[in-house]
Amino acid sequence: MDLVSDHKKPVDAALDLLVYAPLGFALDARTLLPKLIDRGRSQIDVARWMGEHAVAKGQQGASRRFTQVQESALTALAELGLLPTNGQAAAPDVEPPAAAAPAEEAAPAAAPAPATASDAASADLAIPDFDSLAASQVIPRLEGLSPDELEAVRAYEAGRRGRKTILNKIAQLQQG
Repeated sequence: MDLVSDHKKPVDAALDLLVYAPLGFALDARTLLPKLIDRGRSQIDVARWMGEHAVAKGQQGASRRFTQVQESALTALAELGLLPTNGQAAAPDVEPPAAAAPAEEAAPAAAPAPATASDAASADLAIPDFDSLAASQVIPRLEGLSPDELEAVRAYEAGRRGRKTILNKIAQLQQG
């Protein structure tokens, strides 16, 4: 039955919409409301899942692009001589001012820290300064690594600090 049809007078159509429909809804509300609630809840669940999926994909893409830009910037800085390439401090291009020389002579020179086995193993990793990075700094850099580099980082981390967030992310990337 049509709510508004060509057969009904405008007054009858208005009565249907304003009186009979709300009355019918009120009488059937007990059975209709649970169905409407379930339908609305399922729509919200689908929307939430789609949003979470979109955010996760966006984060992956942004993380990947950030890592690429960071690597490009580090490479460019190293090529310009502004960043050390072998872990040594970059030599300054300008000599210190004469006024600073006496103070430097008075201070004893700091002896370089002896290289440890951990430093040597860390230097072989695809992520520079791995030991000094927090897990939150390591995670985004893992996505750009080859399978062999991922395995090297996994073995190193498992043998040293064993940070679960890093090891779980590596496992996730290795599974594809």
